[in-house]
Amino acid sequence: MPAPAIAHINRIGTALPPNDVHEAFVDFVGGLIKDRRDQLIFKRLVGRSAIDHRWSFFTPVKDPDGFTADAEGFYRPGAFPSTAKRMARFAATAPGLAEQAIAGLGLSAVELQGITHLVVASCTGMTAPGIDQILVQRLGLNPGVERTHVGFMGCYAAVNSLRLAHHFVRSDPSARVLVVNLELCSLHFQETGELESLLAMLLFGDGCAAALVTADAHGIALTDFRAATIADSADAITWGVGDQGFDMVLSGRVPAILQQALAGPAGVDLLHGRSPDEYGVWAVHGGGRAILDAVETGLGIGQGALNWSREVLRECGNMSSATIMFVLQRIMAGIGTSVPRGVPGFAVAFGPGLAAESFRFETVGV
Repeated sequence: MPAPAIAHINRIGTALPPNDVHEAFVDFVGGLIKDRRDQLIFKRLVGRSAIDHRWSFFTPVKDPDGFTADAEGFYRPGAFPSTAKRMARFAATAPGLAEQAIAGLGLSAVELQGITHLVVASCTGMTAPGIDQILVQRLGLNPGVERTHVGFMGCYAAVNSLRLAHHFVRSDPSARVLVVNLELCSLHFQETGELESLLAMLLFGDGCAAALVTADAHGIALTDFRAATIADSADAITWGVGDQGFDMVLSGRVPAILQQALAGPAGVDLLHGRSPDEYGVWAVHGGGRAILDAVETGLGIGQGALNWSREVLRECGNMSSATIMFVLQRIMAGIGTSVPRGVPGFAVAFGPGLAAESFRFETVGV
């Protein structure tokens, strides 16, 4: 019996909205925090965040007299938008960002027509007809394309999306899977003076990634997938639908929980019992500087191994499910130069559960 086909990420395209909102957010939040001690803590942690830029469709305002976060007043103190208004904005802007990311794949009209499966993941917006159906129409995909939506899984949804593509290709070597990770995190800014919530919001920005996954043997070969749920940590990361957007709880305990878990049996299992030294390339979801530090320490990874993740965090912030795809794009771009061919790699992302979703891969190149 022939061996199953091996799925490869052949191409990755990415897209960001036009506005860098990081500094404007920091300035705006400075006006929301009333407690002097909390102001000092926030300022100190901003400096330690290792984030320089985050992107959004909102145009930031720096005029303190109006005290709005954006030019149109979508975020105005005392009148933050309802969830319905935020979802309307998602429906209006998200498809265009997805189209930009897909355009970055450089697929011809004939190649787009050849797409057999479409997987769209997002935890920051909902609309029906879905983004998948909208993209089928706008891109001229075969209307019979098999569509799957991965919803509300959080930052590790990209791994789940790639796992689906992996199984599609293994079951049908002729499958050509388009995977889209689309997140507009800036739609869920909350009006609060609570320091922990504001520090969580400090991390997130918007972004989209698209990937072509097929049996064609170039790019990154997907080896296998593995998941781990950390016991007694379900409340560490939560993501619920509120009246004014989606409410996130991101406990300050998350880095310590991850570090301890990864240093123990969970880490051994995720790494398939191998030593970290046996992996030459690392693609870790940049959930925040403290998260990357925890992974580095918990797994005993050599210094500098997470540089791609740290670069994406610095330049884009945490884009939820899209983040790890931005990291993989940088790794792919370096194959044959800064990244040797034939090197085993390990990828992992974290999210509600508290859970880790991972996969092993190999750098193949062109």
